[in-house]
Amino acid sequence: MLALEFPPINEILRWKDLFPTFNKVALIGVAAALIAIVIFLLASNQDGLKAPKGVRNLAETIVEFIEEQIIMPTMGRQGLGWTPFLLSLFVFIYLCNVPGIIPIIYMPATARIAIPLVLSLLVWVVFIGVGFKHQGISYIKNSLFPPGVPGPLYILVAPIEFISTFLVRPFSLTVRLFANMLAGHILLVTFALLTEELVQGDSWILKPVGVLPFFMLMFITGFEVLVGFLQAYIFTILASVYIGGAAHPEH
Repeated sequence: MLALEFPPINEILRWKDLFPTFNKVALIGVAAALIAIVIFLLASNQDGLKAPKGVRNLAETIVEFIEEQIIMPTMGRQGLGWTPFLLSLFVFIYLCNVPGIIPIIYMPATARIAIPLVLSLLVWVVFIGVGFKHQGISYIKNSLFPPGVPGPLYILVAPIEFISTFLVRPFSLTVRLFANMLAGHILLVTFALLTEELVQGDSWILKPVGVLPFFMLMFITGFEVLVGFLQAYIFTILASVYIGGAAHPEH
């Protein structure tokens, strides 16, 4: 009988390279991008005059979710032009999160800090660029010196606003996504290995005990399904808030 083999404990944080400079985390990232591209290419090739079904129905549901649940509450109708960018962010992050609940793999690509960091820096560059595009050089002034604050308090407010707007935002986006997915990854691998050792171990006394970590593994897996979705949603809605705020500071 073929025994299950879970990832070794030393691969919780680092996976072996498939070939130099390209490991399994990079493979998951590439696969996530390709899957997203294929889904929307297939959807776009279907006749738009007919009732949506299959892949097109899935694609339209995701687009509607991005527009109704992320863009409209944060940027309003004028922000619908950002649908492709925010849609790409959400779908890519979600597909990078999904492998975290797949047995044997148990590795979300976002549990390695490189991907969250690159995505956060991309959002940082975009919202700063939007700020300068819509407000010009006044973007710096409007960000550091919000109206309605007594003059003397600007000595304190301006440095705080600079740090929170231009430094903390990309850092917080990175850490929030990375830390949540890494924590779930560690828990899943830990309980998977514990279940494996107890059930497939030599001691028949401990075999029944393996049911306990197995149930915990199932519970955490279900919980991580929700976490993977929520982290993609939170990252995307914060990106939308930052872009909307840069384009329309009065909001």
